[in-house]
Amino acid sequence: MNTQPDPTTAGADHDRETAVEDALAKLDLTAKVALLAGADMWSLPPNDTIGLGRLVMSDGPAGVRGEHWTPDDPSIAIPSPTAQAATWDPELARRTGRLLAQEARRKGAHVVLAPTVNLHRTPRGGRHFECYSEDPLLSGEIGAALVSGIQDGGVATTPKHFVANDSETDRFTVDVRVDERTLRELYLAPYEMIVRKARPWGMMASYNQVNGASMTENDAINNGVVRGEWGFDGVLVSDWTGARDTVRTALGGLDIAMPGPGTVYGEHLVAAVREGRVPLHVVDDMARRVLRLAARVGLLGGAPAAVPAAKLPAAVDGEGLAREIAVRSFVLLRNEGGVLPLPAAPERIAVVGTAAVEPRTGGGGSAEVFPTRTTCLLDELQAALPTATELVYAPGVDPRVHVPPAAIPLTAELLGKDGELLATTALRDGTVRWMGELPDEVAFADLAAVRLAGTLVPQGSGAHRLSVRGVGRFHLEAGDRVLFDGVVEPDGDDPAGAFLNPPERVFEIELTAGRSVGLRLRHTPPARSGVAGFGMLSFTLGHAAPARTEEELIAEAVEAAAAADVAVVVVATTEEVESEGADRTNLSLPGRQDELVTRVAAANARTVVVVNAGSPVLMPWRDEVAGVLLTWFPGQEGGAALADVLLGHAEPGGRLPTTWPAEEADSPVQQVEPEEGELTYGEGLFIGYRAWERSATAPAYWFGHGLGYTDWAYESLEVRRVENMDAGDPYEAAAEVTVRIRNTGKRAGREIVQLYLAHDGTDPSRPARHLAAFAAVEADAGESAVARMRIPLRELQTWDTAAGGWRMSPGTYAVEAGRSIVDRRLSAALEVPEGA
Repeated sequence: MNTQPDPTTAGADHDRETAVEDALAKLDLTAKVALLAGADMWSLPPNDTIGLGRLVMSDGPAGVRGEHWTPDDPSIAIPSPTAQAATWDPELARRTGRLLAQEARRKGAHVVLAPTVNLHRTPRGGRHFECYSEDPLLSGEIGAALVSGIQDGGVATTPKHFVANDSETDRFTVDVRVDERTLRELYLAPYEMIVRKARPWGMMASYNQVNGASMTENDAINNGVVRGEWGFDGVLVSDWTGARDTVRTALGGLDIAMPGPGTVYGEHLVAAVREGRVPLHVVDDMARRVLRLAARVGLLGGAPAAVPAAKLPAAVDGEGLAREIAVRSFVLLRNEGGVLPLPAAPERIAVVGTAAVEPRTGGGGSAEVFPTRTTCLLDELQAALPTATELVYAPGVDPRVHVPPAAIPLTAELLGKDGELLATTALRDGTVRWMGELPDEVAFADLAAVRLAGTLVPQGSGAHRLSVRGVGRFHLEAGDRVLFDGVVEPDGDDPAGAFLNPPERVFEIELTAGRSVGLRLRHTPPARSGVAGFGMLSFTLGHAAPARTEEELIAEAVEAAAAADVAVVVVATTEEVESEGADRTNLSLPGRQDELVTRVAAANARTVVVVNAGSPVLMPWRDEVAGVLLTWFPGQEGGAALADVLLGHAEPGGRLPTTWPAEEADSPVQQVEPEEGELTYGEGLFIGYRAWERSATAPAYWFGHGLGYTDWAYESLEVRRVENMDAGDPYEAAAEVTVRIRNTGKRAGREIVQLYLAHDGTDPSRPARHLAAFAAVEADAGESAVARMRIPLRELQTWDTAAGGWRMSPGTYAVEAGRSIVDRRLSAALEVPEGA
């Protein structure tokens, strides 16, 4: 390892720190404190005196939204983080990060609020899709690569939600109780890897408490571990509205309270310093870190940016990269009789499922973006297949619980307190979602109501459904009929839940095809339609045309499948099932989709099921179908990538980053609901495959599983222990491993070689084995490839709670190479002597 510093970088770092100190010296207490809180929803304020520019933050785990959440300012929507982890490809993750940085710069953002590196503790976690994996090493490697890629582009990151925010129920108040060893070896581990390997310029503190202390106030972890042990020199920003107490938050290591302008800092922190409750040097340290962030992203006068404009990465083809990530992420779980790839020129293909036309590209919540475009499977197959192939589509059953937004253009009028017109804007459909700002710079404080108007031309006669979703007062008219005039109350106390997944009211009305009807909806938001002084407004006018019965739709799909050479059924979850703000009540596919698959499979033995879900779902029909392909939430290019894979133009490259259960009750960890405010991680180290391996029940699909379009023979494994390693670097190689494999199939392919480390079984407190390294290799048919991997020192260590530190665990380890946690093909011994 080259330990010599780059003199150019070292010089720039010195000049940057000098500029930071010079700027800090020019600020009085009030000016320092002004740096520490949001000026609005997404930004920190400028300061012309020191040449400090306005610093903008943006959500970004699956696409950079920017300050404006509107289809008029779309983003490249990449596959969800779980899909990114399914690639098992850090280099691809780094390229993904460079794309996100490019998007951030295009949108004027300096900080991307990503990646999300909480663990898949249980498949019931509602935000499971936004996190990488159940394994800390895989999470850390992919997260570190993404951070490096974003910061290659001169844009800061904030790995989040730090720490143990692994479920959504009562996330603002829950106290997670976890023993120190488990905390260190599992939940802190991916963050430590990211901090030590990628040096992020920021991190985000979560809402929850850990062992009695809120993470925005947790001095022992934030200052003691992160800054003291890991050497983190970046900013710690709150999750939005997560800072609650002025003194405890300042002393607990939180640098930035977001959003603003109303926070626990500002005048409250100035008073706390003057009264001696917060030392001045604490504020100096906080301000210094914020100025360092500004300097790194090029916003502080006299300070060289961490990445000069001349050294920015080459431009990235965003749509092309999004398609590549999707292909690499798709996991082929089952492929009986080689049903995939599909033949080059089939006579007839039946495509079944609403998600084949309206795919779910991403999960709900702060990770949502408006994509630059959306590709769907049906269109992409039609474009790719020869004209002689007949493509038959049947929608099957619609799993959506809520009425979709009215697909008509609407005019929105923003009204003041006296009914005066403040602004007018056009809407593409019935969705209204404004956060932090309103059209034409109308102030939230001036807004009293919003009035929507448009014309619906029914395409069919019968009972149409109209709906309103949101919180507050609604007055809905269709023609001369008043359908609703009342108040809708929120379902809970979570403002994000009320904004992203509000309650709904549905009304039926008889309409005649072709006879237009005027729709008018007036919405009066609650008195406080936001928090911390910024505004949030979200409501929807929905419409659904008359539909055939589900039985009729299933029968149509079965008939289409029976007459086809192959049937492709696309099933999906919905926003009610997977979204920020709520955990999952069960793992079943919503609606009658399981029945749809079973009946189609009975009609056609060559049935392939495509699963469009961000996290595990039950698949009771998995042994009844020929193929199962998991596409996760594949981003905007998912339809194009899916057609590539089904037709064999590309190989599905993904491997499972998390274990998929066969039955609801089989999941080793299910608890997400706190008891008396506490959520106890009583399972300790045994989550995911660590728990499944000691369970009497096997899952449906194991961690690491995934098929391709070729076969591989594992031929040799060599292990060499590294002598005289740097014990101060936990990611220094403790052993070097070489695995030779051969492509025994008929086409070129790509394999993920996985390396597991198994101890001798004498310590029952340790899982039987764990992932220690992995590598991707490629080879043509009949050719061999060599995977070279390094087992980090940390993978041979355990946390000694009594001693308060890491210790080597001597003994004989089995180094096992294979295709999944259970499909281990080769094994070799690694001796770790006492005192190593």
